[in-house]
Amino acid sequence: MAKAMKEHKVLYLLMVPGLLYFVLFRYLPMFGLVIAFKDYNIFKGIWASDWVGLANFEALVHSSDFWNVMKNTLVISLTKILIGFPIPILLAILLNDIKSMRFKRVTQTFLYLPHFLSWVVIGGIMLNLFSPVFGLAGEVFRTLGIEPVNIMAKKGSIFWVVIFSDVWKEAGWSTIVFLAALTQVDESLYEAAKMDGANKFKQMLHITLPCISSIVIVMLILRIGKVMNAGFEQILVLQNPITMESIDIFDTYVYREGLGRGSYSFAAAVDTFKSVIALILVTGANKISKMFGEEGIV
Repeated sequence: MAKAMKEHKVLYLLMVPGLLYFVLFRYLPMFGLVIAFKDYNIFKGIWASDWVGLANFEALVHSSDFWNVMKNTLVISLTKILIGFPIPILLAILLNDIKSMRFKRVTQTFLYLPHFLSWVVIGGIMLNLFSPVFGLAGEVFRTLGIEPVNIMAKKGSIFWVVIFSDVWKEAGWSTIVFLAALTQVDESLYEAAKMDGANKFKQMLHITLPCISSIVIVMLILRIGKVMNAGFEQILVLQNPITMESIDIFDTYVYREGLGRGSYSFAAAVDTFKSVIALILVTGANKISKMFGEEGIV
């Protein structure tokens, strides 16, 4: 180990910033989760506050909002995976087939650009797009002779606005990993397939997807691990009192309870519950992937 570190000391030095980030902002804050088992008082501090055991978790399960928040979080997250996960793979395959490098770079730039916009900006774009008064959707409704509908204020339609905006923002950026994986596919396989008369679709089905299946499985497992995080910033920007019931998730619930009402112990219990469920999901997905012959993540 010491010999390897000496030989590759530059590489190990490059790891230091990343390791510091995870230690300072991921691992050390985990000690604060102890307040989930206490009746936390900001004046007494964490260690002097009274222990209450699992009382905060019992309060969470018996909360009137718990099942609605759980349902919304799972439905939104799973729909994002179902719709949003395959799209970057398809985009990466299409981009990989573009022969003109200039056109490919311009296309990639336009696909990546939404990722760098904040959700506040995206929220403004969605408002301008779907507003019944000054939005594009309102103009379309009026042109068709239909009474404009406020899509952003309807419980049913706001769900699809959430899905659409997330896919539009992140699909392009997610193609980076799959594009990198596609560079490792042996070109001779495509040449042999062409000689056998395989069209583009069959080449994708029998060569491209099997060759990148390992990275697809790894990315899917990581995505499943984030099921309980349905997008705090996005939901906070897009929700309003009318639509809150249909898109309220654990993250916004924690925000209201923790910062809004000062129930820090209860909010910590909610976050701990989320983390435990996420651990179970990612562990289960990893084991299932190994059952099908894939390497998984560990």
